[in-house]
Amino acid sequence: MNNLELRSKILKLKEEKQAIILAHNYQTLPVQQIADFTGDSLQLSRVAAELKQEMVVFCGVQFMAETAKLLKPSAKVLLPVKSAGCPMADMITGEQLRQFKAQYQDPVVVCYVNSSIEVKAESDICCTSGNVIKVINSIPTEKQILFVPDRNLGSYAAQQTGRNIILWQGFCNVHENITEADILEVKSKYPEYKLIVHPECRPEVVEMADFAASTKGMIDYVKDHDKVIVGTETGLFYQLQDKYPEKKLAPISERNICVNMKKTHLEDVLRSLQQEEFEINIDADIAERALRSVENMLRIK
Repeated sequence: MNNLELRSKILKLKEEKQAIILAHNYQTLPVQQIADFTGDSLQLSRVAAELKQEMVVFCGVQFMAETAKLLKPSAKVLLPVKSAGCPMADMITGEQLRQFKAQYQDPVVVCYVNSSIEVKAESDICCTSGNVIKVINSIPTEKQILFVPDRNLGSYAAQQTGRNIILWQGFCNVHENITEADILEVKSKYPEYKLIVHPECRPEVVEMADFAASTKGMIDYVKDHDKVIVGTETGLFYQLQDKYPEKKLAPISERNICVNMKKTHLEDVLRSLQQEEFEINIDADIAERALRSVENMLRIK
């Protein structure tokens, strides 16, 4: 089947089953185009918390589908591709976090949403790249803050808030690969363009940018600006290029591809709806503790 036929079947089956399709901004453009809602992790978390549908097809990676299940436990949450994981989330386990916490006296653990359900269960509050500054600022100044798993986002938060934050040494392998040399090269091609980057990038890369933000923040920036270099996973660049064909945009590098985000295709979404396979299930005890950290995040406006 071609994309048009696949799209037609997906939309028809979605209506029959009264399902909702959520997609992250890094998904392929055809998948984003059949989604009911596309956004960053914070946006998708807020949507999941208010869902009325009892079937969710989550086009993203595992931790995102787990978060949706936490926030809508009665729903059948489906991950179209079982192997769509997140290498950063795998860089710390629940046991490693327990050992990390034990080294400090009553710390506050902030975990990036890009983490496993077990890590969320061991944390005090979750955050996304879109609300990390607000989350850090909500913590009493006398408290010691541990940040897991992304050292780059944690470093960005420390720089923005002036807080002393102890970092776990995890990272996003896609954003970690963006270097100063990449910036110099793309800037030489587009000297008049502004550079926007994701705060998962290395600190020296963020320092060279004109603006750093979550994918939603980057979308908002491009809405109001022209001549922009998009410094994140290529999925966002293609979304913006499709949305704003009149604007002059450039990717920071064509190699910034998240393999896991690109595993989901229209065929997978259709199969997920047809067979209702790869359902997300979470142990009740872990879910209760993990939900607490996510809800603590969502209370911050």
